[in-house]
This record gives sequence, structure tokens and C-alpha cells, in this order.
Amino acid sequence: MSTRDDVDSYPLRSLHDFLNELDREWDVFRTASLIGMVTSGILFIFVALRLFPLLQTMRKVGLLRVINDLIFLLFVLAFIVYEISLLIRQYRFFKKWERRVGLLLHLEEKLMVGAMVEKTSEHEDPSPNPRS
Repeated sequence: MSTRDDVDSYPLRSLHDFLNELDREWDVFRTASLIGMVTSGILFIFVALRLFPLLQTMRKVGLLRVINDLIFLLFVLAFIVYEISLLIRQYRFFKKWERRVGLLLHLEEKLMVGAMVEKTSEHEDPSPNPRS
């Protein structure tokens, strides 16, 4: 098996490429999580505001006429609450791992610089000192 086949079988070229791609996508996912929490909260408020007048209408008109809307709104509220809880957990995950990935990127940059320094020192001319 050749070296070229080994490189092609891996899904990433290097840890450096993986970390750079992860760093680019991180902010996108975190921002999407925040936007999802805000929009779900707003949707929750609108559904709740629609639910209260519906309950008042049920008193005046009767239960059978509005039971379908009530069941629908309760299901929507349940799904919104569940979605908000998932988005909060997702946001906590991003917040927790953002620092760790940042430290890993910083360490990787230090290692890359160290490797470059070693390569340049290996390529220097190791000629003997003429004064010896």
C-alpha cells in the first residue's frame, strides 16, 4: 500500500485542517443556537398570548367548538418548550467546548511554529568550525 493511498483513505488531511474548519464553523453553530432560542421564545410568547383568549372564548361559546384549537396550541407549546430546552443544552455545549477548542488551536499553532524552527535548524549548514 502506497503513501498516497494512506493519505486518501483519511477523511481529513491533517489535524491542522480539521481544527481550522472546526474553528470557522463554531461561531456559525453558536449563533444559530442563540437565534433559535430567541425565535423559539418569541414564538412561545405569541402562542401563549393566543391561548389565553381561546380559553376565554371557550367559556363563552362552549368546549366543543374550540377543543381542536386548544389541543393544537397545547401541542405547539409542548414542542416549543422541548425545542428551547434542546437549544439551551446545545448553547451550553458550544460555550463549554469553545474554550477547549481554542486552547487546542493555540497549542497546535505553538507546535507548528516549533516544528518549523526544527526544520530550519536541520537545514542549516553543519560545516565544521574553521577555528577549531
